[in-house]
This record gives sequence, structure tokens and C-alpha cells, in this order.
Amino acid sequence: MQNIAIIDRYVWAKYTFFRWRCSLALTKKLGLAFTMALLTGLMAQVKIFLPFSPVPITGQVFAVLMSGVICGGVFGSLSQVIYITLGIIGIPWFACSSQSSYLLTSPTAGYLIGFIVAPMLIGRYTDNYIGARKFLPQLKLMILGVGVIYIFGAINLALVMKFGLWETLAKGVVPFVIIDLIKAILAASASWAMLPQSSYNAETDREK
Repeated sequence: MQNIAIIDRYVWAKYTFFRWRCSLALTKKLGLAFTMALLTGLMAQVKIFLPFSPVPITGQVFAVLMSGVICGGVFGSLSQVIYITLGIIGIPWFACSSQSSYLLTSPTAGYLIGFIVAPMLIGRYTDNYIGARKFLPQLKLMILGVGVIYIFGAINLALVMKFGLWETLAKGVVPFVIIDLIKAILAASASWAMLPQSSYNAETDREK
């Protein structure tokens, strides 16, 4: 009986978190987005530079993926806009350069655009579909988010560095696949652990 009570409290805690997140006032949603922007900036300080690529391995992708779950689609994307804006106006937390003038034309600028798009996709599906909150659907969403980041990043990398297709993949995608897959698994595990499996916010697949 005690184990059942613990499970019930855990299930209720997940539902309570989701209800809290969905019912926040605008100012508090902005505050949550700002918090995720700060987390992204802190995670950007975890970086490993590769001798053969202008793109470093960083910890910020995990924060980007989780921003869509914690803040929702719109405010998850907004958190990344805040992160990028604060970096441009002077906070030295970008993984590659603290110079805002260089950032906009840097080889990694495309990845930052992907940071804005990925949380929108993850958050929208997570909010609108109860079934998307299970582990495997979350893992698929996280991998999709990583793929979106790669697409924007690779396109910009190729344009800035004048790389061909294979060189772009070799320097801007392939070296990061395994570590980003691990991040996607961790993010999916975390989101599955905190998201309810019951309806709250008029989901598309809720029981009528």
C-alpha cells in the first residue's frame, strides 16, 4: 500500500507541474523562459573544441531540447531568442565567440537558429498530444529537435565556410551524432519523468 501511495503522489506531482506550467501568468512564463535562457548559457560553457571542425561539442543542446518541455513551444523558442539576444548585447557565453559582430556571420550561427525552432516543435507536440509524453515519442521528438538544429547549422556552415556536402557533414554533423543522441535520450528520460499521462490542456488526443 505504501508503494502505491508513493506512485500516486508521483503521478499527482507530474500533473501538478504540468498544470502549473500551463496556467502561469504571462510575466511568470517570461520569467521561466529567461531562466531557461540562463541555463542554456551556462550549459554553453561546457564545451570541447575539435581540431578538425569549427563547431565545438557543447552541453547547451540538452537545455535547448528541455526548454520546449519546460516552457512549452512558444516560450521555449522565446527562451532561445533571449539567450541569443543577451549574447549579442554583451554576455560572453556563446560557445565559439564572445564577439557579437562575429556571431552573426560565424560558422555556428545556423545552429543558433535551430535552437529557436527545435523547442517550438517539441513543445507543441508535447502540449497537444498526451501520447507524445511517453518515453519513445519523446525520444523521437528530441531526435527531431537535434535534426532541426543540424539542418540549420549545416546549411549555414556550408555557406560560410564554402564546404561541399560531404565536408559539411564530416565537420558539422557526424562528429556530434553520438553525443547528441545521448543528450536526446537524457532529455527524453527527463521529460517522460516529469510529464503527466493524463489530459489537462485540451489535448488533441484526449478522451472525449
